[in-house]
Amino acid sequence: MTSSIDKIAWIHLVNGRILTARSQGKDLYYLPGGKRDPGETDLETLAREVQEELSVRIKPETVSHVGTFEAQAHGKADGVQVRMTCYAAEFEGELAPASEIAELAWLTYGDRGRVSRVSQLIFDQLHAQKRLS
Repeated sequence: MTSSIDKIAWIHLVNGRILTARSQGKDLYYLPGGKRDPGETDLETLAREVQEELSVRIKPETVSHVGTFEAQAHGKADGVQVRMTCYAAEFEGELAPASEIAELAWLTYGDRGRVSRVSQLIFDQLHAQKRLS
């Protein structure tokens, strides 16, 4: 039986670099976001997770779907898939690590090996679209 982890992620690109976060005690970087709480919409999950992790407020009127990606979940048993639905959006506030976040980093395609499998698929698409350096 294959199980799946449903996640929502924020794609924030500036000058060909993508904003990523690293949690305390973890080695890989990931796209800001997380799992949905019961009954939450994608937008509600995105806004809550970004606020919790990065201390900024997503502007709901600017949210646009970037894509949905699926791959083997990092650190989970074989067959456990993560399905990541990604959105771009503008924000208000100053980016700062919060909650379990140890640091923020701006990565390029050359950093592809520093992220999970599902994030690697996202990096591949953004690079092919010439949005990620």
